[in-house]
Order: sequence, then structure tokens, then C-alpha cells
Amino acid sequence: MQTLSEMRLKLVKSSEVGEENETSEESSKALLTVDEYYQHAEQYAHEIRKTHDVNEIIRILDAVLSETRDLHQSDEMSNSRHKISDTEQKIESLKHELALIRELVHTDQMTGLFNRRGLDEHFIREAARADRSKNPLCVILIDLDNFKEINEIYGYPFGDNVLISLARTIKNALRPTDVVARYGGEEFIILLPDTEINDAVRIIQRLQRMLASNPVLNKDNQPVSITISGGVTLRQTDEHQHTVIKRVDEALFRAKNTGLSQIEVAL
Repeated sequence: MQTLSEMRLKLVKSSEVGEENETSEESSKALLTVDEYYQHAEQYAHEIRKTHDVNEIIRILDAVLSETRDLHQSDEMSNSRHKISDTEQKIESLKHELALIRELVHTDQMTGLFNRRGLDEHFIREAARADRSKNPLCVILIDLDNFKEINEIYGYPFGDNVLISLARTIKNALRPTDVVARYGGEEFIILLPDTEINDAVRIIQRLQRMLASNPVLNKDNQPVSITISGGVTLRQTDEHQHTVIKRVDEALFRAKNTGLSQIEVAL
């Protein structure tokens, strides 16, 4: 069975010759016939059934959509263009639905931040980029101080509001290129590309100041002070995500044992 890349290569090989004087007759030979289209569609369907990766499914649908559009140029399908357009719309709609599913799978529904799955995907990407560019990648792990007591005193709905408020504060304090995820419970991880340890520490300090100046109001409209502690580490070249997070978690543990609103660095 042909692979997807082999099928696409077959479709575009004539356009890659690069000859400006290529005749329209030669171009038309590269167009799909109806039989070829349905044969490829069956193979694409087989590939979709084999994977549970939404990103891969969307890539396959892109290939299907491209071939569907190719049929617009086929004389064989000149009388069925409305059917082709309908097929295109259905594929685009399916792609949109899958993109929404992918977002839900990678997003924490309460805070709107990435969840662990989303973090994993971005960590792989940022780590690879850092290794290629030889630039630093800092990792911060933040924990809300006394969150259990906050829930017990003010109730879980208020605790949820605190998490949402913290997530918003973190997003406002970061660059568009930074990545923040809810790691679990009241813990948040931040990936800081092209950032050294000292700058990462200053980011936590800025977050602490922002929280101090913007307390969360309880149901009686009274301000409740919120503090955070954090651990910071610098990822080493080719270092796996597991070891990086283990090290920054140990730094956070030391910070929590020191007191409220503390920061520890793991080198």
C-alpha cells in the first residue's frame, strides 16, 4: 500500500520539474482521475482508522481536501462541480470540529490554560528549538500558598475563582512566546524560552507583586490576599522533560518548606 507521502509525491511531481515552458497538456496529465481519487480516499480512510492522533487526522484531511480541489480541474468531473464543492465544505467542517476537539484535549477547562497534555506537546517543541539554537529554556513551577485552607475557609467556588484569577495574572505577565499550563490542582508550570535563571526569578517576583496588589474578593466583597511560592530551573541541553520537572519540583518543595511567598532555584 502506498504511504500518504508517496501518494502526494505522485500528485505534485510534475509541478516540481520547475520548467516554465511546461505545456498545459503535460500539466493535465498530473490531474487525478475519478478512479484515482476514490482509490486514494480509501487509502486515506484506512490511515485515519489506524491513528488516534488528532493532528495526524487533520493532516490527512488536508491531503484529501487538496485532492478534492484538484478535481475542479478535471474534465471528467466538469458536470459534478457542485458535488465537489459540497465535499470540500464537509471536509472543512470536519477539520474545524477536530481542531476544536484538539483544543479541548490540550486545554484545562477551568482556567483556559494548557493542561498536562498541552504542556507535553509544547515542551517537546520548545526543547527542540532550544537545542537547535543553543538558547536557554527556563522552567518555573508555581504553587498557591495555603490553598487547602482557602477552600476550607471560603469554599470551593471561591477557590476556583482564585485559580482563574491566578491564571489570568500569569498570562498577563508573560510574553506571547511563553507557555503556561495548569500542572495539577493549584500548581502551574511556565516555560520561558530564551530566558536565563535570574530573569525567570524576576518573573516570579513580578507575579508575587501583581497578586499582592490585586487581592481576590470573597462573597462578602472583602479582599483575600493570595500568595505563591515557586521553583525555577534551567533545562540542560538534550535534557528530558521528566528530569527537568523533577528538579524544579524539588526546588518548589524547598520553597514551600521555607515559608510563604518563597522562591528556590535548582541548578
